[in-house]
Amino acid sequence: MLRKQTGFSLVELVVVIVVVGLLAVAALPRFLDVTDEAKKASIEGVAGGFATGVLSARAQWEAEARPSVTLNGEKYNTVDYDGVDFWLTRSKDSSDSDTGFRDGYPYALNEDNTSYPTSLTDQACIDLMDNLLQNPPSVDTVANAANNKNVKYSAQANTGASTCTYVQQEGGSKHQFVYEIETGRVTVTLQ
Repeated sequence: MLRKQTGFSLVELVVVIVVVGLLAVAALPRFLDVTDEAKKASIEGVAGGFATGVLSARAQWEAEARPSVTLNGEKYNTVDYDGVDFWLTRSKDSSDSDTGFRDGYPYALNEDNTSYPTSLTDQACIDLMDNLLQNPPSVDTVANAANNKNVKYSAQANTGASTCTYVQQEGGSKHQFVYEIETGRVTVTLQ
């Protein structure tokens, strides 16, 4: 017995193509939106981890009964958090004047216990990200991040406002979070 094999008719092929096209039109925006949502979730996760690191360092300082170092008559807060020494903020100076900061938030690395930083720098912001997070994403200065696609975040200090701003570099995203050192607050801005 011979059987004649036949394929799809032209009408059936056109119907399948139209259905696949409609599915693609309906699904494509969802797939594009997933990428943007993933970038947003990524920066929110990093910012959340950073905020947790800030609060954990402060909690460590409180648990150790607020350790400090006196340099040239000034008392500066410091803590060993997870094997890294940090300089922390202080609310009063030696003359009991208000500094504008709350006590105990990470300000910079304490590399030698002999010199408290005189100003906030981009490198201090980079060091904070690298040492407060367990597995930090790669972070560098704004200039270096622009030239290196392996850098996931740029870091920029604002000495006047006492903030570190971290901008997500992946995929042209400009989502960012800001660490306000005076209060220990971490704020995410999605753009």
